Amino acid sequence: MEYIRITSIHDPLFVKMHELMKEVFPPEEVLEFELWKEPLEDSGIRVFVAVHEGDVVGATEYRYYPQWNIAMTDFTIIGRQGLSLGRFLARNRSKDLDELAGQNGKELFGMFAEIYDPYGIEDHEFGGAKPMNPFVRREVLSHMGYKKLDFPYLHPSWKNDGEAVKGLDFCFMPADEEITEIPSGLVINFLSEYYAVLSAKPQEWYGMIEQLKEKEKISLLPL
Repeated sequence: MEYIRITSIHDPLFVKMHELMKEVFPPEEVLEFELWKEPLEDSGIRVFVAVHEGDVVGATEYRYYPQWNIAMTDFTIIGRQGLSLGRFLARNRSKDLDELAGQNGKELFGMFAEIYDPYGIEDHEFGGAKPMNPFVRREVLSHMGYKKLDFPYLHPSWKNDGEAVKGLDFCFMPADEEITEIPSGLVINFLSEYYAVLSAKPQEWYGMIEQLKEKEKISLLPL
């Protein structure tokens, strides 16, 4: 199996990856094909696919932010069972991020991720891909060390239509397992930059940010 970076919408592997995304994720979570052009060309956005016998069977997108020494996992897709894809993607992603943090003269502080609340979206089948079942994924990510940030979370729809997307928790995986809270400023700054590309944000999102500003620290809770 190969771990291959995608940097252009004209890459045939990207076409396969985008089709896989549409099969697995709900429509409001999938950026339109043409809108991927600039993100893929952005050196700070890392999009990799797992290629098995010529087919894209998995994918992951993540980013490293040197100013905060943290990463964000945008998504992970496990499109086929029985290939240990979750481990393959996680290990290669971790190796890449460790190298990026090393180039920044540091050890990675941790990584954010949006994780589905299985009780909020239990009707979604994720394209029938059993490893993508939100109950399974939540337990796997908990095993990896992800913890829930203690605040009600929502994010702007990637359709850029001003709608609020709920049914997820915002989580953080600290490199140091002893960490039980992180600065609220880190969360605010990160979310503000991460969603800056979307011009239409719901009022609920701004309200969430204002509530976070009232806190100094945000606790990390078990998933």
